[in-house]
Amino acid sequence: MDVLQVELAKLRRDANLTQSIQDVDRIIEQLEAARESIVADPNSASIILAKLQNPLKSGFDKVNDDLKKIHKGHSNYGKALDKNFPVKALPNEYDALASHPSLINRAIAMHLIREGQFSVASTFLNEAQGHPPHPAPTPGTPHPSESDEGDFSPQKSQELQAKFENMYQILQELKGRNLHPAIEWARINRDELEKRGSDLEFELSKLQFVWLFQGPQVNGLPDDMNNGLPGALKYAREHFGSFQNRFLRDIQQLATAMAYRPNLPDSPYYRIFNIQSAWDDVSASFTREFCSLLGLSAESPLYIAATAGAIALPTLLKLASIVKEKRTEWTTQDELPVEIALPRSMIYHPIFVCPVSKEQTTEANPPMMMPCGHVVAKESLNRLSKGGRFKCPYCPNESQPKDARRIVL
Repeated sequence: MDVLQVELAKLRRDANLTQSIQDVDRIIEQLEAARESIVADPNSASIILAKLQNPLKSGFDKVNDDLKKIHKGHSNYGKALDKNFPVKALPNEYDALASHPSLINRAIAMHLIREGQFSVASTFLNEAQGHPPHPAPTPGTPHPSESDEGDFSPQKSQELQAKFENMYQILQELKGRNLHPAIEWARINRDELEKRGSDLEFELSKLQFVWLFQGPQVNGLPDDMNNGLPGALKYAREHFGSFQNRFLRDIQQLATAMAYRPNLPDSPYYRIFNIQSAWDDVSASFTREFCSLLGLSAESPLYIAATAGAIALPTLLKLASIVKEKRTEWTTQDELPVEIALPRSMIYHPIFVCPVSKEQTTEANPPMMMPCGHVVAKESLNRLSKGGRFKCPYCPNESQPKDARRIVL
């Protein structure tokens, strides 16, 4: 990958059409100047054209040299790609996705819409509707059905597109340091956000308070009673009342920080008012909550699948080749007898409900497997053991808390 990064840096440096465009503009200027001179004095046309011959030839040679340099950069980068990512056919003919082409098209269209490529998504869907794919059943995979393929009609696509257009408009306002559209959206969807335990509305309001508190010299807003310390106090009185039950401590810290305004960098509250990364954080939180209310993940599933595939593919190719050379098969489903390591962020598991507490496990309360093989939540394990040896609630085996292992389903 280091070689590719070096070649990519060279490509960005060399494959730049700016110089070529400047050289072409210079040739055009010379031609326009010659035309004006000939119009002014037609008798001098032969002399002017003779004088123009060498400069034009030199200019065209310069443009050709620029294009050769660009072509060389693309060629070198292509060779580096071929060398580091050689095209290799999979050592088997198993294609689990061949039986669900409509789902693939849907994932592509969804990705384009989520990325704001609305016109491309519309064209793609029109092409897919005009030339519907034909599923090819693959042995060992469920036979595709209409219910499996789902409904992603142009009308539904337009509805989803309108929602994501709204999201991108709000994100654009956040980029311009305007929090009002995002706060208004959070206020409209307050009930749904509170059901999810989201802090988005308060985080946006808190950032608005800090942004006003920093005054016109920082935020560039008009220097009036709605900005600076008076504006921040006014905003707090009008909007912080609804947050007192959940965020009283945070509000108290914001209020106390006003006493340190003359020397805020040396105060214990400076961290609250250091908002260099706060805009990116609230933008990410807003995107995550917006997608969650639509029933979608914060990141594109197609992007995650492609990234995970790129990470796992080299290992898969190597192991599949070994299995083929050894002429052994792990199962009839063309599975491999190993687990491919992926980053923690790409490890997903179904919901696990602790059989003891009847509560769903979380990152803070993960499922733990005892030596006997039974699984309970970590909090249930701690209550059962009380720090010492304990009996499994589902079999006669006894063990200690240190013997339990965290599992990822």
